[in-house]
Amino acid sequence: MKSYVTSYNALFTRHAPDAPAVERIEIPLIQRDYAQGREGDAVARIRANFLDVLHEAVTTGTPISLDFIYGDVEKGTLRPLDGQQRLTTLFLLHWYLGWRADRLDQEQGWKRFSYATRASARLFCERLSGCKPPADMKVHAWIKDQHWFLHTWQHDPTIQSMLVMIEAIHKRFADADCATAWKRLVDTEAPAISFHLLPIEQMGLSEDLYIKMNSRGKPLTPFENFKARFEQVLEISCPDRVEEFAQKVDGAWADMLWPYRGSHDIVDDEFLRYFQFVTDVCEWPDGRLTSGTIAPLAERVYGPGNKKAAAHLDFLVRCFDTWVNADIPSVFSESFTLKPAPIDSDETGKVVLFGLQGSATVNLFAACCLGQVRSSWPRTLFLYAVLIHRLHGTDEFSRRLRVLRNLVEASSSELRSERMPALLADVRRLIVEGTLDGISAFNQAQVADERLKAEMITKAPTLARHLFHLEDHPVLRGSLAAFELDNEVFERRARAFHEVFTSENLPLLTGALLAAGDYSRSRNRRFFQFGSGSNLLQWREILAGASRAHLAGVREVLGRLLDDIAKREGDARSALESFTNRWLEATNEDGRDWRWYFVKYPEMRAGLSGIYAAVNGVMGYSVCMLDKSQMNSWYRDPYLSAIQREAGVLSAVDEPWFTGYETAPRWMRLKRSGTEIQCVRGGLLLCAPTAERHAETFSRVCAAHGIGPDLLLKVPQVDVGKHQFDTEDRVRLGAALVRDLASAGL
Repeated sequence: MKSYVTSYNALFTRHAPDAPAVERIEIPLIQRDYAQGREGDAVARIRANFLDVLHEAVTTGTPISLDFIYGDVEKGTLRPLDGQQRLTTLFLLHWYLGWRADRLDQEQGWKRFSYATRASARLFCERLSGCKPPADMKVHAWIKDQHWFLHTWQHDPTIQSMLVMIEAIHKRFADADCATAWKRLVDTEAPAISFHLLPIEQMGLSEDLYIKMNSRGKPLTPFENFKARFEQVLEISCPDRVEEFAQKVDGAWADMLWPYRGSHDIVDDEFLRYFQFVTDVCEWPDGRLTSGTIAPLAERVYGPGNKKAAAHLDFLVRCFDTWVNADIPSVFSESFTLKPAPIDSDETGKVVLFGLQGSATVNLFAACCLGQVRSSWPRTLFLYAVLIHRLHGTDEFSRRLRVLRNLVEASSSELRSERMPALLADVRRLIVEGTLDGISAFNQAQVADERLKAEMITKAPTLARHLFHLEDHPVLRGSLAAFELDNEVFERRARAFHEVFTSENLPLLTGALLAAGDYSRSRNRRFFQFGSGSNLLQWREILAGASRAHLAGVREVLGRLLDDIAKREGDARSALESFTNRWLEATNEDGRDWRWYFVKYPEMRAGLSGIYAAVNGVMGYSVCMLDKSQMNSWYRDPYLSAIQREAGVLSAVDEPWFTGYETAPRWMRLKRSGTEIQCVRGGLLLCAPTAERHAETFSRVCAAHGIGPDLLLKVPQVDVGKHQFDTEDRVRLGAALVRDLASAGL
């Protein structure tokens, strides 16, 4: 029985005379879905450990072997019986390092990898091997945003697992020297990662082998193995507490965990998950990032090699003991809620937890036992805060917890594994000492804003209720940098905000706020972020996520609208409509700039993302309205969409959807004749139909609208500073032209 040492890429090159020639790899139908990218606490640990091993191999030059891969090689196709998971991960690693090292254009054997289990997975692997994401993007989000990514793939477990693994690889290798790693990976003489290929025909029928490989005896449970090993560790490091630990594990702690038991009526997994959480909390303050399985981690934290072993064990015992005889659900329900209180209510003592949907619970202890905390940095910090409060009996916990919630929500970029030591120190400082001094790991703009809020409440305690209700709004999530913290205006603006910022008001709100001023935020030199008319949470991109100084323009425009809403009678919708109409009337004679058109025509604000791309980075008459966040997906021209809608002949015009850069011409096409219309700075440019039979009719319609040989429907304009504004409504002019063209049979 002979095996062959090879690497993934070297599989496709025949090294030994008697080695099988492999031209491609195909995962056979009998295999399960790709599992290493599945969600779940246990799989996440396995995935992280495996990536740690691969990372060390390609970055340090220390080669590793992935043991045996069994498979049938027939007509150049390797169909692995055992090794599918490793081969799929290696394929993804080759793509990632090849992309980062700019080697995807090279012809390499690693690309010849596919799945027979699903056509969708096979096509995804093919598409992935040639795509090159931007370096600063979340890779899996970028892939899902591509035009070739099919909607149905979101329900394919293998593809979804691949996306999870890709993002995990990206996080683990983000700072690696990928060019060097790539060379080591594909090195033909001394590859960083190798394995033994054992052709299946040398071991008998594949079905027989499959049975042999899956007929192992039932092992001890992970908990049984762990408990025995951990008590041996304590015999050396903390011998005087071994008996105490053993009795509590099988006694008081087991009883405490019993309500959270699994379907098999045991609490093994629940214990290990909470133990893991507490152990992580011990590891992080020592400046170490947790890694590896639970057993070696426990030995590292509580074993004789750690000078703080006794202190860590004491903390562990206290973290378990604190829940014994406690009404655990009530502890959390008294501090947290998933739903904000009514805005007229005085009940603002509970902290709203955002982003928890469906069957989510505020019982963070239960969530930890179910494996839902370790994969969530916010839940980790909140559970730690509750523990610290219970162990220290801190004062003003509700207020301090609210400040922590605000900091967490504003710190999505700061919540990373390498920052957990500093983040835990900040949480401890805030909860135990009740101070913002020295808080360094959370978003500093939010820290500064929390100080300003505290100052305002100190001067005007009656405003606290309004401030808390505003913080609990699902759009703001604790960030009030878009509001003036002024005692004179705060209450009325807070009330007005709650009235207008609802899902049903969004179509009107997008126009009214733009009438109050250009509140957009620049994403880069090409893109502008506006609020969405269909997605309330999209407004967080406008109203939060920046310092008070950066939101000065937004704050001024928002305050102007809210002041007007607050002083008017009637419902919010009527107030928004009235504000918009008054602005349109007041500016009608001064020339119509892009903002006038966007306020006037709701169709121009219909993009799902609220993102617009403007030629030369200036909002004007050449703009792209995006449903997604990038230009490589389909988008619309807001002016052409408004013209089509106003013309009232939707069936006569092809839907004006486009792709490509914003500098590319965008033509709206009439179905019958092929006549096209483009919105340009000076008006509306036409492209004549090519068929001779349409020429006379086309000329007659053009003449009726004053269109000359240049085929430009000129829109009268006036100079306003360095810009030219329309003195007549180009949308109405364009709509009349489209109607006449359609009526004439074009």
